[in-house]
Amino acid sequence: MNRTVTIEVKQLDRVVIRFAGDSGDGMQLTGDRFTAETASFGNDLSTLPNFPAEIRAPAGTLPGVSSFQLHFADHDILTPGDAPDVLIAMNPAALKANLRDVPRGATLIVDTADFTARNLKRIGYDENPLETGELDAYHLIALNLTGMTVESVKEFGLTRKDASRAKNMYALGLVSWLFQRPVESTITFLETKFASKPDIRDANIAAFRAGYNFGETAEEFSVRYEVKPAKMATGTYRNISGNLALAYGLVAGAQRAGLPLVLGAYPITPASDVLHELSKLKRFNVTTIQAEDEIAGVGAALGASFGGALGVTTSSGPGISLKSETIGLGVMLELPLVVCDIQRAGPSTGMPTKTEQADLLQVMFGRNGEAPLPVVAAQSPADCFAIAVEAARIAVTYRTPVIVLSDGYLANGSEPWQIPVVDDLPTIDPNFTLEPNATDDKGAPLYLPYLRDPETLARAWAIPGTAGLDHRIGGLEKEDKTGNISYDPANHDLMIRTRQAKVDGIARSIDPIEVDDPDGTAKVLVLGWGSTYGPIGAGVRRVRKVGGKVAQAHLRHLNPFPPNLGDLLRSYDKVLVPEMNLGQLAMLLRAKFLVDVVSYAQVRGMPLGAAELAEVIGNLVEETEGIDDDARHLGEAAASLTHGEALHTEPNGQPNGQANGQLHESEGAR
Repeated sequence: MNRTVTIEVKQLDRVVIRFAGDSGDGMQLTGDRFTAETASFGNDLSTLPNFPAEIRAPAGTLPGVSSFQLHFADHDILTPGDAPDVLIAMNPAALKANLRDVPRGATLIVDTADFTARNLKRIGYDENPLETGELDAYHLIALNLTGMTVESVKEFGLTRKDASRAKNMYALGLVSWLFQRPVESTITFLETKFASKPDIRDANIAAFRAGYNFGETAEEFSVRYEVKPAKMATGTYRNISGNLALAYGLVAGAQRAGLPLVLGAYPITPASDVLHELSKLKRFNVTTIQAEDEIAGVGAALGASFGGALGVTTSSGPGISLKSETIGLGVMLELPLVVCDIQRAGPSTGMPTKTEQADLLQVMFGRNGEAPLPVVAAQSPADCFAIAVEAARIAVTYRTPVIVLSDGYLANGSEPWQIPVVDDLPTIDPNFTLEPNATDDKGAPLYLPYLRDPETLARAWAIPGTAGLDHRIGGLEKEDKTGNISYDPANHDLMIRTRQAKVDGIARSIDPIEVDDPDGTAKVLVLGWGSTYGPIGAGVRRVRKVGGKVAQAHLRHLNPFPPNLGDLLRSYDKVLVPEMNLGQLAMLLRAKFLVDVVSYAQVRGMPLGAAELAEVIGNLVEETEGIDDDARHLGEAAASLTHGEALHTEPNGQPNGQANGQLHESEGAR
C-alpha cells in the first residue's frame, strides 16, 4: 500500500545509532558503510566497533553478539556516545545484550524473524519481549527484516540461507532512508566488493534499495530525521580509523626522514590491520615482513634499522612482552626503532577485541637493566597519524627505540581526518655519518660509533658497508665513544647515565603541555592520556555547561613528560586522572612530582563514558570548592545532560536537549 500521509522531517543536532546482531550478520560492515555515508555527507562522527574474539562466535547467543555504534552530529563531538538513540537489533540476543544501554524513549528497530520460543529460551527469555509490554517505554518498530529481504531478492534464485545474508543491507537501506544518508557510495562499494559474484552483488544492492524504499512506503515511519553537516576548518577530509592513520603516519615519518620503512610483525589483535595496510604501500619504499613470531618480527625491524632504514614493529601487550629483550638490544645499540603497542584488555590472552590502557608500566619499565625509552600515546583515531610521525622524529633524531601507545578503541574506531600537507610535516634528518669522525693517536682517520651529538646525545649512525666505518655491534656493554666491549664499572655507570640523559633531553624538543582553563579560575584539573581524551573532554564540557569550573590537559608524551608538567600539577588544588587501568599514570605522577593526584580507574574492556566522568568531575569540583550539595548537584546535573559534548548552548545560555538519549528536534540557530 502506498503512503498517503506527508512525511515529516525533523532536524536533529546529533544521533547515536547502534547496529547489533550475530557476529556473522555483518554488523561491522553495516556500520562501516553507514559511517562512510555519514562522512561523505559532512557530519562530524565517532565510532565504536564491538565484537567477540571468536572468528565465528555461537549464533544466537549473548556472547556471540557483535555491534557497531556511530555518533554523528552537526557540531564537534568527542566520543561514540554513551547510549544509542536508535538500536537496530537483528535477533533476540542482540536485543537483550544491548537493551540495558538504551535509554527510555529511544527507538528500537527489531528483526522479528528469529523470535522463536527456542531462540528466546536460549538467551533466558521465558516470553517474547515484543509481546509482553516489556518494551513499552521505547519506540518499538518490529519488522520481519529477514523475510522482507528474502522476498526482495527472490528473483536472483538464491537459497533462503544465502538470501537472508543480505538482511544487513536491507537494514542499512532502511536506516539510510530514515536519516537521509547518501547511498551512492554504498552501491559503488557493493559493486566493487562482489564484482566476481554477480548474483551476490545484485542481491545485496537489491536488498539495500528495498530497505531504502520500504521507509518511503511503510506506515511505521511517518518521520525522517536530518542532521546537517558540521562546520569544519577548510581542507580535504576523509574518514579514518586509528590503525589506518598509524600506518599512514609511519610512512609519512619515513618519507620525511628520506628512509625506507621496514615493518617486521606477527599478526595479533588488534594490531594486524597496520601490517595489512602497510603491505599495500610498497610504492612508498615500504617492506613488510610477516614474521614467524613476535621475536623474529622485532629482530627483523632492528636489523633493518642497523642497515639504514626506519625499522618498525607492531603488536599488542602479549607481543610486547616477547619483544622486550630485543627492544633492550635496541637500547644498547642505540638505533632508531618504532614499537607500536595497540593495547587490549587483560593479562595473558585476556579479551583480545576489547580495549584497555594497562600497558603503560610495561612499556616504561618492562625490560631488564636500566633501559629507558621515550613513550608517546595517541589521543584519537586521527591523532594516530601525528603520533606516528612524532615517534619517527624522536627515533631517528635521538637514535633510540620509541614506544607508541594506541589501543583497541582507537585502532578500530574512526573519525574525520583533515589530510595534512606533506610539506608542513616536520623534516627529519637521519644525519648519517659518511666519513671517519675522529683520528687515532697517530693521526689516522678513525670512526667512533658512540661519539655523540652534543645537543641530542645521539650516537653516530653509519650504514654498514660505508668505507672505513666498520664497527662492532651487540648486546654487551659498550665502551664510551669506541663501542668496544667494556666491563669497566665506571664506564658502565657513565653509559647508563648517558642513555638516561638522552631520553630526558627529548623534553627540550617537546612543546609545553597546554591547559584548557577558560577563565583561569578552576581549582580542579582533569589530566588524561591516550584514548581517554574524548570521554574526558566530553565530561568536562558537561560540567562546564551546568556552571562548574574545571580545567583539562592531556598528555601525548609520557616519557619524558613535558617540561612544565610538574608546575602545572602543583598549580591546582586537585588533579583527577581517569584511566582504563588501575591507576598507572597516577602512580607515575605521584612518584615523580609528589602530587597526590586523584585516580579514577575503570577496567571494563570498554571506553570510559562521558556521563560517568561528568559525574565524577562534577562531584570533585563541588568538594574542592566547598559547594553545598543541596544547592548545586554539579555531578548529577552534568551526568544527566543529553548533549554535553556540544560546544554550543541555547541563546539563553542554558544547555539544550531533552531526556537523555531521546531523538529530539534541534532548537535555535547552530
